[in-house]
Amino acid sequence: MPEWVFSNGMWSQIFAVGVPVAEKILRPVIVYGFLVVILRVFGKRELAQLNPFDLVVLLSLSNTVQNAIIGNDNSLTGGLIGAFTLLAVNYLVVRFLFRHRRLDQLFEGKPTVLVDDGKIVKKALSKELLTRSELMTVLHRQGFGSMQEVARCVLEPGGTFYVQGKTPPKEEVEHAEVVRRLNDLSGKLDLLLQQKGNA
Repeated sequence: MPEWVFSNGMWSQIFAVGVPVAEKILRPVIVYGFLVVILRVFGKRELAQLNPFDLVVLLSLSNTVQNAIIGNDNSLTGGLIGAFTLLAVNYLVVRFLFRHRRLDQLFEGKPTVLVDDGKIVKKALSKELLTRSELMTVLHRQGFGSMQEVARCVLEPGGTFYVQGKTPPKEEVEHAEVVRRLNDLSGKLDLLLQQKGNA
């Protein structure tokens, strides 16, 4: 086997933690808390990634806080500790919030109604810093051609959009069904008259 496999220096660089373990645990916890608060303050728009700028912000944000999480330590062990700490903190927070729904709503925020009965809720749109064209892009992605086809569009706290299309009124459905049956009867009657004429 090559000599470098047994080199103590290599193994110490890979596994020896460059900073105290308590610091490796504390750093991800602080960064996690900061990100949760800052994303809550700046709203749901960043999470929705409606344009390239939002995506750039999220990518840059993850790169920016990387050094704050790892500190002056590039060891494998340090990275594993940091990753484990982030996952553990998230698991504990989600589990805690699952049991306390009011706190969950406080942290996550409330859904924002952007379209109601085919009309834009301008106040909500400006609150979420969304333009009309960005909203139309969202509706087009969901398969709607115009605002009039939408009964309700809601921006959820996690940055996803719920779009509900208008269902035709009961009278329209019944009318369409009556017209369809009349057309069927008319077709059958024409067929009977043709058969009688041929006989």
